[in-house]
Amino acid sequence: MQRPKEYTVHEVQAQMQSAVPPRLVDVRDLSEWNHVRLDGGQLLTEELLDEMVNQWPPETPIVCYCHHGIRSLNAAVYLAQRGFHNVSSMRGGIDAWAREIDANLPRY
Repeated sequence: MQRPKEYTVHEVQAQMQSAVPPRLVDVRDLSEWNHVRLDGGQLLTEELLDEMVNQWPPETPIVCYCHHGIRSLNAAVYLAQRGFHNVSSMRGGIDAWAREIDANLPRY
């Protein structure tokens, strides 16, 4: 299996504005999610993971993100191992998004 791609926050922003935007999957914990989140992001819960594995087509474009991009890369590997062909990680995570895309987002 090939390592999932990592995209910069600017590349993810462009993808979100495309005709077929990716699904944003936030792999942080609930307290981080409650502190700050990206519009359109979905918190990875057991229920969402079950839905993804059992209902989402394997070609669904998915971008995982976390605080700095480490957990999201691990999550992207996990999803790729479960048959998703178009899964990636956002390099730098939500922290990079707050620094480079939306300075109004709180940082922690």
